[in-house]
Amino acid sequence: LDPRVIFSLDPLREADEDLASEVSLNNSNMTEEEREEILQELTKLEEEISTLKQVLLSKEKQHAELKQKLGITPLGEFRNNFSRGWHDMQSSTAYKKTSETLSTAGQKTSAAFSNFGSAITRKFGDMRNSPSFRSFEEKVENTVSTIKTKVGATGTGGSFEEVLSSAANASSQETPTNNLTDIPEKPC
Repeated sequence: LDPRVIFSLDPLREADEDLASEVSLNNSNMTEEEREEILQELTKLEEEISTLKQVLLSKEKQHAELKQKLGITPLGEFRNNFSRGWHDMQSSTAYKKTSETLSTAGQKTSAAFSNFGSAITRKFGDMRNSPSFRSFEEKVENTVSTIKTKVGATGTGGSFEEVLSSAANASSQETPTNNLTDIPEKPC
């Protein structure tokens, strides 16, 4: 066998089998005239291929020049192709179904978060009205009232919010008592 022949592992198609039966792997059966004829045909095909390549290059150059005269730039062409592709994609059934599915999922997710927020708010309200929280609130109010009495503050205990508000106001109104101008000057 000729080592230049590359065998394919793909199964042979019917046309390949016909071609293989026509071509002899052993070139000794070919006459010198047949060989010359095939070489001439091969040379002719190579010349035609070269000519076609030159014609194609000329046509591509002419194509580019006409686009340039019309003001069609590669960027503009890319933009148009992208826009056309985007429009085609948005018109596709798959895109529409996906968009509808995502929209529905977003609405359901939004509703779930809304319900979750309402449930949390309701739970905090229930907790605030529970006996345990009321007991804690009373203890804090009593403690603050006791501290106010011991410190000498006037006023009633009030509700939990009032006590916290008054404590916050008292702490924000405190000013430092150290004043540097009250220090007597010493003679040198």
